[in-house]
Amino acid sequence: MESIEKNIKALSRAVMKKAHADADQILADAKAKADAIHEQAQQQAKKEREEILERARQKAERIRSQGIAAAQLKARTLKLEQREKLLDDVFDTVRQRLPAVRQWTDYDQVVFLLVRQAVAQLKAKDERIWADERAREILSEEALAGLSEELGVQLQLGEPLQKGVGVIAKTPDGHREYDNTLGARLNRWQEELRFSVYHLLMGESL
Repeated sequence: MESIEKNIKALSRAVMKKAHADADQILADAKAKADAIHEQAQQQAKKEREEILERARQKAERIRSQGIAAAQLKARTLKLEQREKLLDDVFDTVRQRLPAVRQWTDYDQVVFLLVRQAVAQLKAKDERIWADERAREILSEEALAGLSEELGVQLQLGEPLQKGVGVIAKTPDGHREYDNTLGARLNRWQEELRFSVYHLLMGESL
């Protein structure tokens, strides 16, 4: 009987030892898995944190770039607006001074040039020349006769210009005309002249 009890006790100790060993292994495995999960979670959190920071950095860079581009565009727009205003002021000043051209000592040569150009543009055999008061004085019958012979066109003096400096050539029926007043010429040339005028205003050579 005593031998059986010893065997039972020994078996019990063996079972308990094995149970403790199994429990320790389970705990070790659980701890290892927990550590692995914790490490994986940390790595994932680090990766997500870096991705969030990178997205934030990219967004900040886009905002900064957009801000710089917007500021540059605004600066260019303001510069263009100021340039256009400056050029408009220049051309407005020139328009205001056009009447003074009639007082030039060589205005007669200017008038003859304006007539020749207008006649060439109109391309009619018979034309009427409407002119400002000073130009009408210059375009005497003798002067018109000389121009008619030179240009091969029958020229006659038309009505006085109500406004403007220079001449307008018209067909007798008034259906066609070519405005060669100084104001009209300035309007035709304005876009072409803007670039050159701006560079002159800036002190740059052409």
